[in-house]
Amino acid sequence: MHVLVTGGAGYIGSHVCKALARHGHLPITFDDLSYGHRAAVRWGPIEEGSLLDADRLHAVIAAYRPEAVLHFAGLISVGESVADPARYYRTNIAGSLNLLDAMRTAGTRRIVFSSTAAVYGIPDQVPITEDSAERPINPYGFTKLAIERALRDFGPAYGLDWAALRYFNAAGADPDGEVGEAHEPETHAIPLAIAAAEGRLPAFQVMGTDYPTPDGTAVRDYIHVQDLAEAHVAALAYLQAGGGSGAFNLGTGSGTSVRQIVEAVERAAGRPVPVRHGARRAGDPAILVADPSRAERAFGWRAAIRDPDQIVASAVAWHRQQWAREAAAKA
Repeated sequence: MHVLVTGGAGYIGSHVCKALARHGHLPITFDDLSYGHRAAVRWGPIEEGSLLDADRLHAVIAAYRPEAVLHFAGLISVGESVADPARYYRTNIAGSLNLLDAMRTAGTRRIVFSSTAAVYGIPDQVPITEDSAERPINPYGFTKLAIERALRDFGPAYGLDWAALRYFNAAGADPDGEVGEAHEPETHAIPLAIAAAEGRLPAFQVMGTDYPTPDGTAVRDYIHVQDLAEAHVAALAYLQAGGGSGAFNLGTGSGTSVRQIVEAVERAAGRPVPVRHGARRAGDPAILVADPSRAERAFGWRAAIRDPDQIVASAVAWHRQQWAREAAAKA
């Protein structure tokens, strides 16, 4: 099956392309490379372009006639979305509408959308189910929810089958070392803690030590990126088999605190992580943990890598490999 993967040169998208190829599909990456990396596109062709360029998007879909789309392209920084909401509404919403229009024109009827737990905002209870109130508290979360609602409306109107996969905290790296997490700037806890342990940052910033959690730091549901990739392939197969459209949480169902992440990095790296304590970030919930049982029931998916030490170790190995390659290239 030909599958168009928007944002396929990015962190999660590249892992999903590898998983698609492993299952016998051909991923066609569509990416403007503003955040993605051309070197991460290894399992199919790449077509460079922006979702805001409707003509380019129509031309690529018309050329490949994909049977399905996996949609990752978009902006993902909460803080940046607050500082520049216009960019997020334009890129995430207008770009996604361009994609849906191009799919309609070409007759492509299936889409798996990369959504987020940010659609829930600050939850009333944990673990969070898909029936929890949708109350995003930042423009990033609002734009993701707006796309979900467009999918809900487009489905019955235009015969579109869709799945919105609401990630919790994507983490780790490809166990084979082929792709990993490389954002610029980096905002995610695990790579930042690794960089601090390796002396590439002066310290890792722990934002908030007074949460109502066992050790006072925020608790999150960290899910290995390879498990996320397999979930997308499973969701696609589910839609192909006639499964009903809807939203699905992707997580492990258990939480790990920021302090526990620091300790896991220290074990994997064999070095201390210098830590600097700061105030809580505005709007950060104390605990975000998924109830992923709907995805398990619907398409038989369950996270296989559930040990935080294993998730962190895969990230440490990948970053060290990348830094060694960079050093060798400069030598």
